[in-house]
Amino acid sequence: MPSWELPDSVIFLAENGGKGFIMNNQLSRDKLSNRGASTLSDVELLQVIIGSGGKDNDFKQIAKNLYAVIEKVGIENLTIYDVKSVKGIGDAKASVVFATLEFYRRKFTKQTAPIIDSPDRAAEQFSYISEKRKEYFAMLTLDGARRLIDKHTISIGTMMASLVHPREVFSAAIEDCAASIIIGHNHPSGTLDISEQDREVTKRIRSAGELLGIRLDDHIIVTGDSFISAY
Repeated sequence: MPSWELPDSVIFLAENGGKGFIMNNQLSRDKLSNRGASTLSDVELLQVIIGSGGKDNDFKQIAKNLYAVIEKVGIENLTIYDVKSVKGIGDAKASVVFATLEFYRRKFTKQTAPIIDSPDRAAEQFSYISEKRKEYFAMLTLDGARRLIDKHTISIGTMMASLVHPREVFSAAIEDCAASIIIGHNHPSGTLDISEQDREVTKRIRSAGELLGIRLDDHIIVTGDSFISAY
């Protein structure tokens, strides 16, 4: 007779007289171990990635809410701030979830990464910040063929030249081994006027890039469905 083991979730029930709460992630893990990953739904896979629920947070609901955020934003545009926006996901858990998704993006989406060779194509990549109510400062890193390597949200809040430090911009660009970058930010006010602060940021980043050998290709301002180059 073949030997087999009861799933941990069944043992949990037996030890507690059939009473108590079975963690949804344990059920998902049992299913993953016994039947394979292909049998899990997208939400169940997220439950396994997240790992555990909190005292006052329904674990399955956390996974459902995270899935809704990913569907709305798109996995290619997802930032760690989007993950953190889900109730029940703290900094540590958000880091694990985002690192998992980032690994997938880096290893399995590079072959289809777009070439960003025009302001229009750059603006498309910044569409995820165009409707934000706060001012987002973001960056695209590109290889020598101007193929997109990655996108980064550098800061959230008031976009002032003194707050957008080249260190934060180029540390990510160096890590990505970028040949060039494109920076972008949104105007929550809905206007596309290029301010002196916008011009100062362009100047500072361009000058720093020249010293580091990483070219600044453009500075895009987006709002709604419109954009303008501040380069």
